[in-house]
Amino acid sequence: MPPQSPWSHHRAAGIADDIDFEIKGQELQFVEIELDPGESAVAEAGALVWKDAAIDMTTVFGDGSGGAGDGFMGKLLGAGRRLVTGESLFTTVFTHQGHGKARVAFASPTPGAILPIKLSDVGGRLICQKDSFLAAAKGVSIGVHFQQRILTGLFGGEGFIMQKLEGDGWVFVQMGGTVVERTLGPGEEIHVDTGCLAALTDSVDYDIVRVTGVRSMLFGGEGLFFARLRGPGKVWVQSLPFSRLAGRMLAAAGSKGGQNRGEGSVLGGLGDFIGGND
Repeated sequence: MPPQSPWSHHRAAGIADDIDFEIKGQELQFVEIELDPGESAVAEAGALVWKDAAIDMTTVFGDGSGGAGDGFMGKLLGAGRRLVTGESLFTTVFTHQGHGKARVAFASPTPGAILPIKLSDVGGRLICQKDSFLAAAKGVSIGVHFQQRILTGLFGGEGFIMQKLEGDGWVFVQMGGTVVERTLGPGEEIHVDTGCLAALTDSVDYDIVRVTGVRSMLFGGEGLFFARLRGPGKVWVQSLPFSRLAGRMLAAAGSKGGQNRGEGSVLGGLGDFIGGND
């Protein structure tokens, strides 16, 4: 579970800015990042909650990683990668231009958890579902991860494409519901619903296995395939992917376009008529 108090760690030189942060809230969380003068954080467009006046906000093309030698073509490729993974073409960079400490806060657009991960602690690379990226220290690169196995790409819940976050700094990824972290030993294997797979380290072998048994396939209600994850490495599982939540909401709305269906009421449609919904 993400921490409810500030994390303390020693600042160290690296590609990405080293930042202090605090994650607040329970089901509807936001992350508050503390910047020293000259430090920057990058965030997905529309994620800002608030910022101190000393922090300048600049919208850039691409992922804002600020790699050396980035020209127009590099920025164009970076923006294209973001578009493929479901993000916008632009990233917002927040830089502390004043003195002392300054803070900026970003919120997840869906109920769930914001997970802080130091990329240097997971081998410098994290593979996660599309739309997972929320914010990061400047210097983190956002790329594309293609599933090499055809069946995994076709039936993996999110298609061939996942997000690839690379660097050595902090990243903040948004996940639905409650998040569980599993550390798999060499050869250790778990099966996860394809939508509930949130993120994994690069060392984990990811494949798709078919549900066995005709009755389980037809009436199990869990889909025809599981994500098979084999260690070594770390895996993050989310209990409520947004696609599942959206599907339940659409099913509840039915053909009435989101109007009240009177669940839990013995009046049902009569209650809608009395309440003025019909």
